[in-house]
Amino acid sequence: MTDSTIFSRGFAGEKLACVFSGIQPSGGLHLGNYLGAVRHWVSLQDCSERRFYCLVDCHAITVSQSSLRDQTLSMAAALLACGIDAESSVLFVQSSNPHHTELGWILSCVARMGWLQRMTQFKEKAGKDREQASVGLYVYPVLMAADILLYGTTHVPVGDDQKQHLELTRDIAQRFNHGCGKEIFSVPTPFIVASGARVMSLRDGSVKMSKSGSSAMGRLDLTDGLDEIALKVRKAKTDSTVLPSEEAGLEGRLEAKNLVGIYAALREVEVSEALRDVGGMSFSKFKDVLVDVLGEVMVPKGEEMRRLRADEGYLMEVLKKGGEHARALSEGRMERVRRAMEFLEVD
Repeated sequence: MTDSTIFSRGFAGEKLACVFSGIQPSGGLHLGNYLGAVRHWVSLQDCSERRFYCLVDCHAITVSQSSLRDQTLSMAAALLACGIDAESSVLFVQSSNPHHTELGWILSCVARMGWLQRMTQFKEKAGKDREQASVGLYVYPVLMAADILLYGTTHVPVGDDQKQHLELTRDIAQRFNHGCGKEIFSVPTPFIVASGARVMSLRDGSVKMSKSGSSAMGRLDLTDGLDEIALKVRKAKTDSTVLPSEEAGLEGRLEAKNLVGIYAALREVEVSEALRDVGGMSFSKFKDVLVDVLGEVMVPKGEEMRRLRADEGYLMEVLKKGGEHARALSEGRMERVRRAMEFLEVD
């Protein structure tokens, strides 16, 4: 597999040629999604030439879903509320462009079992009862590779838990190109944004904040009002020691580290700088400060999301336009792929 040194952190001021990012429309958008990914997608609109933001509903059905249609519309509203500009970026639903699944099958014939068997996310998501996991969950990374490679993607923003999938995408692209003797696919460069926040559960600082968590009290949803935010933060797990003034004082204090990290990310400062503001505070006082900052960032976005979600006609128009644009842009590459595979052209 590709060496992990290909991953860079942050931007060096360069204009990125083509960026692709996807998010599953299962459950709502929570603070971890926003700080870890979506906030940076918004920033990318100023430093990239082409951007594709995809609601990956085909990925979502690798596990059982309910109300997928409603969830997809809600996620579209959330991304728009957070600042994704559907006029300058391509915002679309994965299933609206059949090239994704077509290319996914072709690439599944290029990928190797050994590569997929090393994917740690399948082992984590399938758990002990792997025999009952869907085949789709197992080959998920190949469809992800198709998503990325369809559009000539040059850069993919990723979290630490997605690095392995991007390595696989590069391997598949290189193997396909080598096999047909020409560069059909660009080999994308993944990067990890340096200021990306790894947001953990408010109830357990050892696990990520998640849409699938056992308790809604462990996460802050974009749709939470100020009262809900305050309740969740004030009930967040902490310890009895005041906040330190230096970052070293957070070692071994998972919940304290998480809350300070959230505060720092919201203020867009380093943790060390955040501690200069809040070091020495009791948790009760710090939580009040954190609620104020969360309210400033989250509440306006939640209100805008609810406004957009109520206008289903507008959302459908945005996604229809985005899907048509995406399909038109990927058709040329699919024609090259079909010729490389020597499929019989019957049209």
